[in-house]
Amino acid sequence: MSLHLYDTSVRTVREFVPVEPGRASIYLCGATVQAPPHIGHIRSGVNFDVLRRWMVRSGYEVTFCRNVTDIDDKIIRVAADEGVPWFVIAERNQRAFTWAYEVLGCLPPTVEPRATGHVPEMIELMERLIAAGHAYASSGDVYFDVMSYADRYGSLSNQRLENMRAAGDTDTDSCKRDPRDFALWKGEKPGEPTWPTPWGRGRPGWHLECSAMATKYLGPTFDIHGGGVDLIFPHHENELTQSQAAGDGFARYWMHNGMLKIGAEKMSKSLGNSLLIPEVTKKVRPVELRYYLAAPHYRSSIDYSEEALAEAASAYQRIEGFVTRAAEVIHDVDAHAPLPQAFADALDDDLGTPQALAVVHEVVREGNVALAQGNKEQVARLLAETQNMLDVLGLDPRSEQWRSSGGDTGLRSTVDALVSVALEQRQAARGRKDFAAADGIRDQLAGAGILVEDTPQGPRWELSR
Repeated sequence: MSLHLYDTSVRTVREFVPVEPGRASIYLCGATVQAPPHIGHIRSGVNFDVLRRWMVRSGYEVTFCRNVTDIDDKIIRVAADEGVPWFVIAERNQRAFTWAYEVLGCLPPTVEPRATGHVPEMIELMERLIAAGHAYASSGDVYFDVMSYADRYGSLSNQRLENMRAAGDTDTDSCKRDPRDFALWKGEKPGEPTWPTPWGRGRPGWHLECSAMATKYLGPTFDIHGGGVDLIFPHHENELTQSQAAGDGFARYWMHNGMLKIGAEKMSKSLGNSLLIPEVTKKVRPVELRYYLAAPHYRSSIDYSEEALAEAASAYQRIEGFVTRAAEVIHDVDAHAPLPQAFADALDDDLGTPQALAVVHEVVREGNVALAQGNKEQVARLLAETQNMLDVLGLDPRSEQWRSSGGDTGLRSTVDALVSVALEQRQAARGRKDFAAADGIRDQLAGAGILVEDTPQGPRWELSR
């Protein structure tokens, strides 16, 4: 089976056929950096990281562009409230997003453009639109003329033009030909950052930014445009409209991940129900949070709860436990071992991570049986399959990402040496049949947060979670 993806623009799953054979280009709407990220923001990063990893594993050379919106109305308002320049807010929160992506194991993008670094490309796009009769300047602003593209506008979001409300992206619609026209460029206002253009100083509109950046780095026609379902309208609709009106093919596939909710409400900064990444990673490890975000199908919504987060952490720990025990028996894992066909089929079917993880858990169950039976050949095969599947999902506990994120390695070595002394004393007590003393040592270790497991290869320990 070849890769098939749900394309929002046609509202069906269809085969992925890239613009250029063997290469895949992805543009993901990244952070608007007016505040630090909550787990709803980073879900998109994790979902598209899995897509990217699977494409690479499938043989594609992937160019992954994830932008940063570092200027918009919200950033300006936050800066005004704090009494600091807009760029202080943008820089502070971009660093928070970068840290969050990294701590959850998202590979760095091929390129990560900032909106403010691409004003010349935006000006060029506006000039093309004005020349084609699809945009107009008015009192220092520049607007897209929706009626000039009426037969196509609304196709992505499946809306009819007559049912659409005013764009609502300016203080007044008095400068517009039609209230539904959307701003490409906003004229200069006191206290706001500005850049020079042929129509006067001002700053870019949100939709214009992404069109300019996507085509600069991926070309006039590229493969996949991604983001959350909340971006379909107006943001992605307007991106598609202005880009195609200017003559670009733009994205051939539109992919949208579902929202993360608390109760019935979308998780958002405005609702005050955000769960920031540093707070959540105090409750579970980053790899367990990644599992929680990657396990549901990317198009489904997630209703956040502490119980569901804890269940995801426990599920990951079962996988991790097998990998850890098996690695004590098998030291060399075949990184090129074939993936189970059911796993590959699941991901080829619109990135079906729930089915893919079901395959992982089934292989882990078989692996635990093989470990109990002492079947090293079987253990080696199943460990290789498990680690290779987890690598695709960014969840391999033996990867450098997760081995190095568990804390200070020097401290781990010190604790290991101290625990080893205690375990030697426990073994000596058991050897002289002083089981009460042996159990006492084990209980003391448990009280200190160290769990001891007796295995055919001898006792092993891990920190309790």
